[in-house]
Amino acid sequence: MKQDKLQLKEYNVFPTREVLQSILGDSYPAYEAFQESLVDFKIEQDWQWYKPYKAWFARGQYRWISPRGVSKEKTIYWVHFFDGYFVIAVWFKDKNRMEILNTNVSEDTKKLIRETGTMGKLPTFPVQFEVRNSKPLTDIYTLIRWKKDLEIV
Repeated sequence: MKQDKLQLKEYNVFPTREVLQSILGDSYPAYEAFQESLVDFKIEQDWQWYKPYKAWFARGQYRWISPRGVSKEKTIYWVHFFDGYFVIAVWFKDKNRMEILNTNVSEDTKKLIRETGTMGKLPTFPVQFEVRNSKPLTDIYTLIRWKKDLEIV
């Protein structure tokens, strides 16, 4: 992943459609396609001002009612924005790495899953996709579907 300059760094400028179009340019249609898919996944995206980076990030939340009637929620992904593209990060527990490698994703994504290390002392790792067009969306959808169903019941 390149070290391009993170966008959406002004707290008073909420990430509207117009703001995102101006940042993403030609990659905006891929972002729009991703947004449209969230309905099928029953995922709600909300915006968070992420203090460590002093920037707006989008968070995908899946909410459900457990068999015992308890309201539950799980963060499925994070999105952050750069000039001309966006990055979708789906986080997994390291203990699930081998199961994730058995999903129906491309060899490039499997290589990414194998090579990404855990973050600090946490037993989790991000599978991050740099999205400039719709090509990576198929693998992203597979991982979102898989994470959404992981450990829910």
